Amino acid sequence: MKRLRARVFRVEEGRPEVILNVEDARDLGLHPRDRIAISLGKKHIVALVNVSEDFVKKGEIGVMEEVRKSLDVAEGDAVRVTLAPRPRSVDYIRKKMRGETLSADEYDAIVKDVVSNALSEVELTAFVTALYINEMTMEETAYLTKRMAENGEMLNLKKKPVFDKHSIGGVPGNKITLLIVPIVAAAGLTIPKTSSRAITSACGTADIMEVLAPVTFSSAEIEEIVNEVDGIIAWGGGVNLAPADDVFIQVEYPLAIDPHNLAICSVMAKKYAVGADYVVIDIPMGEGTKVKTMDEAKRFARDFVELGERIGINVECAITYGDKPIGRAIGPALEAREALRALEGSGPSSLIEKSTDIAGILLEAGGVANRGWGKKAALRLLKNGKALKKMREIIGAQGGDPEVRSDDVEVGRHRTLISSSKEGYVTHILNRSIVQIARTAGAPKDKGAGILLHVTKGRKVKEGDPLFEIYADSKYKLAQAEKLARRSFPVVLEGMLLRRVPDYTIFEG
Repeated sequence: MKRLRARVFRVEEGRPEVILNVEDARDLGLHPRDRIAISLGKKHIVALVNVSEDFVKKGEIGVMEEVRKSLDVAEGDAVRVTLAPRPRSVDYIRKKMRGETLSADEYDAIVKDVVSNALSEVELTAFVTALYINEMTMEETAYLTKRMAENGEMLNLKKKPVFDKHSIGGVPGNKITLLIVPIVAAAGLTIPKTSSRAITSACGTADIMEVLAPVTFSSAEIEEIVNEVDGIIAWGGGVNLAPADDVFIQVEYPLAIDPHNLAICSVMAKKYAVGADYVVIDIPMGEGTKVKTMDEAKRFARDFVELGERIGINVECAITYGDKPIGRAIGPALEAREALRALEGSGPSSLIEKSTDIAGILLEAGGVANRGWGKKAALRLLKNGKALKKMREIIGAQGGDPEVRSDDVEVGRHRTLISSSKEGYVTHILNRSIVQIARTAGAPKDKGAGILLHVTKGRKVKEGDPLFEIYADSKYKLAQAEKLARRSFPVVLEGMLLRRVPDYTIFEG
C-alpha cells in the first residue's frame, strides 16, 4: 500500500482513470493500463493507471472526474493506493478470442464489468473483435441479450401487452416511427418507443422528435407518460436501458465493425428491457443500406425471430425496400415537418406506405385487425385524424406544444437549390451521398439543416429542373454542403442509352 496526495483534474474520461508519476508506478510494480484500488475513508474505487514523468510529481496521484466524484476527494487529500486484481471477465474474453463458447454466468461477469467501467479500452476492443471473428451461438446470443438488459433498468408498464418496433437503419429519411407510434397508440395498444440519436446518419428518430418535444426522460417518467397516453418517442440514451450496449457501440464505431449477433443483441436487449411482448423489426435492404442482399436480410430475420423465441418476445420481421430515401425530407426539422404533414393528411406516398405497412403488422398482433387487414386499419386511423390526435397527446405529455402544426416547424434559414445540368431519368438516389451532404450542412446537431428532394427514382427531368434543396443554419456550412453536392452527384441521371459497346471508334471517315 502507498499513500499519495491527490491532484484533481476535472476531465471526464468516461471511466475511472488516474495518473501516477513513473517512479511511484515503478515502486508499486505498475504499468500503463494496470488497475489500482484507491481508498479515501470508507470509500474506494478501482481505476486504470496512466503513467507520466512530469504530469504529476512523485508522491502525487492525478485524479480524473469519475474518481473524484466516487471518492469525494479534494485537492491535496491523502489517498491509499494498492494493486487491484484483474477482473475475471478478462479470462472469459480470452476464451471467446480462442473461439470457445461462454456460459450465461461468464457473459454476466463480462457485462457487469462493462457497466462498472472495470475493463480497459483494449479489453473491450478484444471482446467486440472476438465476437466479430468468432460469432456467438444463438444460445450465447440469448445469454448476452438478457444480461445486457438485466444489468440496467427495466420498465414495468401497467397496460399489457407491450408492442414495439425497430429499424436496423441505413435509409435516410426513415421517419416512420413518428407515424407508427401514434397510429398504434390510437388503436389503444401500448408502445413505449425508445430511439437512438444519429451516429453516422443525418439524424436519428430521437433527433427528429426533439424538434417537437423533449425526449430525455428517466425510466419512471417514461412509465408515467406511457401509462397516460399509451405511447412515447424517447431517447434511449437518456435512460439506463441495456447500458452495456452504448459501450459496445463506442468500440464498434472507430473499428467500423458490426458483429452480426452483437447487433441483434443490441436491438433485442432494449426491447427486453422495456418489457416488449411483440416486436416488428424493419430490415431495409438494397444498395447503400446495411443489408445489401435478400439472403442477408433473411438471415437477420431468422435470427431475430429465433432470439425472440429464446427470450420470450414474439418477433416478426419486415424486409423493406431500402435503396432510396423514405419521403423527400432528410434532416431533423425537415423530417419532423414532413411527418406532421403526413399525420395532417398529406405527405409522400413512400412514407405513408411504409409506416402503415409496419403499423399494420402491430395492429394485427394486437388483435385490432385480422391478418392481412392491418394496413387498412392503420390507414383508417391515419385518414380519420385519430393518429394526429394521439400524436398531439404524446407531444403534450412529453412537454411539447400539443397544438403544433407542420407549418410551425422552423427549418434552416439558408438554402440553395441544385438543378439538373442535363436531361435524363433518375436512376439512383445515393443514400450515402445524401447523408454526407446533410451532415456537412450541419445535421443532426443543427436541427434545421438537411436536404429536401424534388425528384424520385424513375422520374424524367429536363435540364434546369430542380433536383434537391440544401438547408443549413449557417452560410458557411451551406457553402461546404453545396461544394460536396456538386462533387458527389447524389442524384444519378441516365438517358435511355446507358452505354455503347465497344467504347471505341470502329469506323473512321
